[in-house]
Amino acid sequence: MSDTLTLALSKGRIFKETLPLLAAAGIVPVDDPETSRKLILDTNLPDVKLIIVRASDVPTYVEYGGADIGVAGKDVLMEHPHAELYEPVDLKIARCKLMTAGKPDVEPSSGRLRVATKFVESTRRFYAEKGEQVEIIKLYGSMELAPLVGLADRIVDVVDTGNTLRANGLIPMEHIADISSRLVVNKASMKMKHKRMQSFIEHIRDAVREQNND
Repeated sequence: MSDTLTLALSKGRIFKETLPLLAAAGIVPVDDPETSRKLILDTNLPDVKLIIVRASDVPTYVEYGGADIGVAGKDVLMEHPHAELYEPVDLKIARCKLMTAGKPDVEPSSGRLRVATKFVESTRRFYAEKGEQVEIIKLYGSMELAPLVGLADRIVDVVDTGNTLRANGLIPMEHIADISSRLVVNKASMKMKHKRMQSFIEHIRDAVREQNND
């Protein structure tokens, strides 16, 4: 098993947009994670496996050796600022923005801004750099609900089209970061399987370059 290359991916948009890049590296999943109950998926190459984990867990699996390589959004990586990982390639997929949002023309109900988010580290850094003290409320989903029921004055979340915000009477406000998915690599695997890993990274890098020149 030590010669097996294990890739950590999450279901949904990132998985779908990673498939053409993997194909360029000669890797095609045999199982579909949306229909298969298996957590370790086979590919057309007997020594390459895919593991399907929560998006927020990808950096942890890669850092601690559960996977050699992973694909994670920059929003997730920003929540793991001290992770021992290499981040060799910006895949330029699953693009969006990390932003603050809230009701238009509504001031904070108290002196200190209350901000609901699952991106606690990024939110803390953003407001600290502005010199603002805020109260951060951690939520795991339905961020848009927080300002509507008076739980928070603002939210910090990823914004793609902004349609969900508008549908709930909210507007995007401050831009925190541009987000895209990145290839992340386990440092020990990079040493132990250097030739194999380097070849994979170069194939992916070439595929990204070609995809963005189309």
